Amino acid sequence: MGGSTKEVFAPEETVPPAAATGFLGFLAKFTVLKGAQRELWLTFAIKLLIISAYSITNKTLILWLSSDLGFNDQAAGALIGWVWAPAMTVFTLLAGSVTDAVGLRRTFFLGVFVCLVARAVMVFTTIKWLALAGGLFPLVIGEALGTPVLIAAARRYSTTRQRSISFSIIYMVMNIGYLIAARIFDYVRQSLGEHGHLDLFGLQITTYRTLFLVSLGFEFLLLPTIYFLRRGAEATDEGVKFDAEPVRYATGAFWERIWLTARDSARDTVRLFRRLLSQSMFYRLLVFLLLIGFLKLIFLQMDYVFPKFGIRELGDGAPIGQLSAINYLLIILLVPIVGALTQQFSAYRMVVVGGAICAASVFVMALPTAWFQGSANGTIGQWLGHSYLGVKGGIHPYYVMTAIYIAIFSVGEAFYSPRVYEYAAAIAPKGQEASYGALSYIPFLLGKLLVGAGGWLLAAFCPEHGPRRSGIMWLIFALAASIAPIGLLVFRRYIRVPEAGRQDIEHPVASTHRKNAQHRQSP
Repeated sequence: MGGSTKEVFAPEETVPPAAATGFLGFLAKFTVLKGAQRELWLTFAIKLLIISAYSITNKTLILWLSSDLGFNDQAAGALIGWVWAPAMTVFTLLAGSVTDAVGLRRTFFLGVFVCLVARAVMVFTTIKWLALAGGLFPLVIGEALGTPVLIAAARRYSTTRQRSISFSIIYMVMNIGYLIAARIFDYVRQSLGEHGHLDLFGLQITTYRTLFLVSLGFEFLLLPTIYFLRRGAEATDEGVKFDAEPVRYATGAFWERIWLTARDSARDTVRLFRRLLSQSMFYRLLVFLLLIGFLKLIFLQMDYVFPKFGIRELGDGAPIGQLSAINYLLIILLVPIVGALTQQFSAYRMVVVGGAICAASVFVMALPTAWFQGSANGTIGQWLGHSYLGVKGGIHPYYVMTAIYIAIFSVGEAFYSPRVYEYAAAIAPKGQEASYGALSYIPFLLGKLLVGAGGWLLAAFCPEHGPRRSGIMWLIFALAASIAPIGLLVFRRYIRVPEAGRQDIEHPVASTHRKNAQHRQSP
């Protein structure tokens, strides 16, 4: 990995400064990738494989904990919501600096190796302590290592002109990965049965461990993909160059370097928060992000609550993945359109609008199912159930209700989700954009802590056996989600601050100064 720059290839062709307009201008945004280095295309492939493996696992975890390891709803929800998922967020925040210790390519391999071992343990053992200690918990570290490295790779392997579209494609590829995972999740469950087995060389692998086996297969595909990343490659505006990847600790044992870098990362994080605690702007952003956490709760419950709800209300093999895929399809379509149409509005305003739409969508699931029986029996319900979802026989009203809920929620998500990160960057003091941007992970952390209570809601209102009152569970989720837009409106005079380049907001302090000035000038 060491050594100075060895070789610089010829730069890619540049386009004339005067960009084309209309359809040609739209195409030009993509043709800028012509001549992109192979590492960038490999990064897209790595993202697809990582997201597919992660999403299959994420949808299966809560079912595996209960069916294979014997956890009840409450214990399974608490383990995922209060331990596993928050730990992944914390490790993701800390894992970025590991790349500094061992280099980008090696960090990729390290993360894949940890995930391979962890997923293999989860596939081939039913011993509870081993499945957790050797599988679930190490998987946190392996998955966390991939996220910041992919961001660094997309930046390292793209030129300045390619960067924007590269990150857009990363986002699109992520949603394609979710779609692939959703189809596999349904296919395996419907093929083997919800509590069936796969006969693998004489071993009886349960349905949910078979899903882990598929994710293990995606993980193996990552090895040759990462192998073809050239050591030290970096795309520049002058061409691709090869240089030693910067490392914080270049000497010493491999694991010692990782430990030293992890230690430094923890210290840097503590220093960051100490500095931020002295800034009033930080507290405003913190309140803003804590409120957004109630919206992330609804997003996260689709993996940690909805699967059990769907199976219990709609039956074994219910096409849960296909239902959730409505969100991924709409987000791919809506995010660029909504982003283009709402550029002139402040991020804060769009978050309030999007949050209100998201919260309203959940109330659909709290309505009486009898209200939607006619729609389920009608043309729309029959097309949704038989053509799109592939359901046989009668169509349960919850299919129609869930489709409406997810569609409306997707519209709201397209309004608010991208603007959360924009708002954090827009209000950050100059030179601290990265620090404030890193805080945008807080909503996911709070959402994961909140969704940990989902197990208690399932046990109380949507149990595996006995009478169910699922509408009450959804009403609680809807009311929780409503805290976000209501809080953003009620506390807007404290939270909302001027955003660079936005003219549709006047801060209360600025408004007071303006009124005082007008009063002084009046006769």
